[in-house]
Amino acid sequence: MLDHSRLTAIHTLGPTGTNCEAAAKHYAQAHGLDVQVVLHRTLEEGMVHVLQDPGAALLGCVVYPDLHGLVFPYLDRMTLADQFIFDTFPMVLAARSADAEIRLVGTHPAPRSLVPAQYEVRLVTSNAEAARLCAAGEVDACITTGVAARSHGLVVIEDNGPVPMGFTIHTHHAIARRAA
Repeated sequence: MLDHSRLTAIHTLGPTGTNCEAAAKHYAQAHGLDVQVVLHRTLEEGMVHVLQDPGAALLGCVVYPDLHGLVFPYLDRMTLADQFIFDTFPMVLAARSADAEIRLVGTHPAPRSLVPAQYEVRLVTSNAEAARLCAAGEVDACITTGVAARSHGLVVIEDNGPVPMGFTIHTHHAIARRAA
């Protein structure tokens, strides 16, 4: 169990518009928490900050590549204190225009299998980052969230819908308390 009253911040994957950001805000609201949601380029970077702040937690995603790397190296200080299921935003293939010629698709490693087989893949740090790179013309299309696609003015080519997803909360041992 988790002593929610001791949490002051939830660190997670950014930039703004990620499923992790939405899940962190949902978690805070569901538990009546007044915490800051802090976004990072990677969860590994977020963990660096969490380790330095005893009131902080890291929100991860069960499909995040190398999630194990955020658990086992920190067993002496951190614990996996909570987990929950939360639907992602709709996961989409998007491009700058409906008739865009697509060769290169930007995607986070987790939803990589949503990229149609005929396209080349460029791995990026988040779904929101994929949308930003597509809008900037650095990739022809992206696997991203519907929210990120809209915020970057992209056109949805294929909508895979929301995905029920598992999210994890990692905290310092002092915040986690075990059920008696």
